[in-house]
Amino acid sequence: MIRSIFARGVTFFAAMTAALAMALQATPARAESGWSLLNMTQGVTAMSREIYKLHMLIFWVCVIIAVVVFAAMIWSIVFYRKSQGAVPDTTIVHNTKVEIVWTAVPVIILIAMAVPAARTLVEIEDTTKTDLTIKVTGFQWGWNYDYLDKGVTLFSRLDRKSDAARELGSGIDPNTVEHYLLNVDNPLVVPVGTKVRLLVTGADVIHSWWVPAFGVKKDGIPGFVNEAWFNIDADKTGLYRGQCAELCGRDHGFMPIVVDARSKEDFAVWLKEKAEQQKQAAAPAAATPTASAPAPTTPIASAPAPATTSVTGTAPSPTAAATVTTPAGAAPSPAATGRPATVATVAQPNAG
Repeated sequence: MIRSIFARGVTFFAAMTAALAMALQATPARAESGWSLLNMTQGVTAMSREIYKLHMLIFWVCVIIAVVVFAAMIWSIVFYRKSQGAVPDTTIVHNTKVEIVWTAVPVIILIAMAVPAARTLVEIEDTTKTDLTIKVTGFQWGWNYDYLDKGVTLFSRLDRKSDAARELGSGIDPNTVEHYLLNVDNPLVVPVGTKVRLLVTGADVIHSWWVPAFGVKKDGIPGFVNEAWFNIDADKTGLYRGQCAELCGRDHGFMPIVVDARSKEDFAVWLKEKAEQQKQAAAPAAATPTASAPAPTTPIASAPAPATTSVTGTAPSPTAAATVTTPAGAAPSPAATGRPATVATVAQPNAG
């Protein structure tokens, strides 16, 4: 009796799981309500919605497994307890059919779950056919955005108001700061309706670029480049916020991410203006030489060495004699004549 009940329960569970999987894939997404805020959000990209659907599929499969297992357990405890006269069956040692069933059913369930999961993972890693590539570099504690082949580079840090309010003893109430710890000085600007490719890396330690509304979370590892992508819906312009999701040091909690999604036309205008500004700012630095070259010098012919005459005189000491060489035309020094010096005489070479 127990065997037949178990076999029927397993068959019913497998059928319900397959039916639920097909129903969830065919059912459109429902509008968000108060209860849905307890769950994952669907985001503003097609990829984030696919991730949400996969999450809900696996969630309901787990719910069905839990219901079946706990129902069977509770039913056995209630109806086969000792007070009801239940006697343990000590003859059941091995049953090939039951073992095949309880091995095959979990395998089938795992395969049914693996197929949509693998399909979604492949789509997440598909960075082909992108229209814009941005290199994202995490550093302690901020982000650097380099629009490759566009001539635009941005450094994004925590905005000044939040940075001032977070200081101990600042006297600023954080509740008065708009988007406290979630605002930056330079947001990442991207166009909607465009597949944007991210090349994520780290400059010092491991960081993680995470924006929940895009369904993107990618680690930035020094020495490695990881790829990610997103494509914001064409009607979803606005600001989207995220944070560094990898413990990266003292100010890890002060590395917000802000993405400014604009229309393609507005983005093109912004990108052109930003490129011109950065080009003009770099022009004076390029025009100023870093080191002055030495001025050319013209060699000057050396004047001929002045002729010299030898003067021999008596030294002040009666036992010492000295020979002094002086330029021609100059008066001999007092030491050469033996007379005391009364006037200092500067000898000039004979110009003639």
